[in-house]
Amino acid sequence: MNTKARFTSLALALMLSSGAALAADLKIGVAMSQFDDTYLTYMREDMGKKVKDMGGVDLQFVDGRNDVNKQLDQVQELIGKKVDALIVNPVDTAATARITKAATAAGIPLVYVNRRPDDPKLPEGVASVTSDDKEAGRMQMEYLAKKMDSKGSVVILLGELANNSTRDRTEGVKEVLKKYPDIKITQEQTGAWQRQKGMDLTNDWLTQGRDFNAVIANNDEMAIGAAMALKSAGKKKGDVLVAGVDGTPDGLAAVKNGDLTVSVFQDAKGQGEGAIDAAVKLAKKETLPQQAIVIPFKLITPENVNTFK
Repeated sequence: MNTKARFTSLALALMLSSGAALAADLKIGVAMSQFDDTYLTYMREDMGKKVKDMGGVDLQFVDGRNDVNKQLDQVQELIGKKVDALIVNPVDTAATARITKAATAAGIPLVYVNRRPDDPKLPEGVASVTSDDKEAGRMQMEYLAKKMDSKGSVVILLGELANNSTRDRTEGVKEVLKKYPDIKITQEQTGAWQRQKGMDLTNDWLTQGRDFNAVIANNDEMAIGAAMALKSAGKKKGDVLVAGVDGTPDGLAAVKNGDLTVSVFQDAKGQGEGAIDAAVKLAKKETLPQQAIVIPFKLITPENVNTFK
């Protein structure tokens, strides 16, 4: 074969292989509850890194801006674009039935990530990748109860009230408190997962002259906000114990410097990568080993914080 013929043959082979690769690409729509959330930002970034390493998968992210109806419209748009699979981080875990119905009616595999729908049983072709939020609350409170010598008062900073993570983490705290009758909850209000609101609420309680020995926050952002308010009020580190959840880089730094007493590591990378793996398997008509995939929590203390990244 002469040089020109070899070149033509090679070019044709490359074109065919390129076409095959393009045809094999999977398009996955990812509907996030909101982009403006620290933990979810890390999870979204980990998803992007995962598919970059995998190759052959294209992600399209949309921002629900914490609006249930907007998220439903975005899911419908992604379905209209004939994506091969959907990953949804729901705005409201009690309002996912319409999303599930729309996806299953279109025959598109669906994976819920980070927040599991309230629906007790998900239909075939729908999976979830989450963590056991009650366990996070139990871990927080068991650690604090020992630090408090089983007595005192606590306040709770709640996440979004429409989110079952808020309910379950708080229930986990209260389960543990049943064993410690001398620890009382004096306040619980929503800080909507936000640092500023966590700071404002804690500052309000301090200004009102409320006395408490610990702040239990449903996430690190609110916990960091509480620590900032305590510092501004002249409280020394450790005077009031502060607990968070997530183990974000800011949360880990806060445990290292003593602003947070404890946190609980929620694996953003594990959840994000697990959701991608599940969506790809479902899109390829492969069987998942389990429909509800649970990524474990881990306690973060000053003693082990350096083992987390």
